[in-house]
Amino acid sequence: MLRIKLEVLRREHRDLDDAIRALDDTGRPDQLTMRRLKKQKLALKDQIVKIEDMLIPDIIA
Repeated sequence: MLRIKLEVLRREHRDLDDAIRALDDTGRPDQLTMRRLKKQKLALKDQIVKIEDMLIPDIIA
């Protein structure tokens, strides 16, 4: 279940990255929209890291 959620989040993260890049390529991107997209992308990244930490056990070295 977590692996499926992780893949969905990664896909959404890539889609946001593409959207940000496309908006930036317009030459004069709307800064408010850009800020919102980047904030969403960062939130997704936080969720991805959290799930990855749950899936990968800690190894004490």
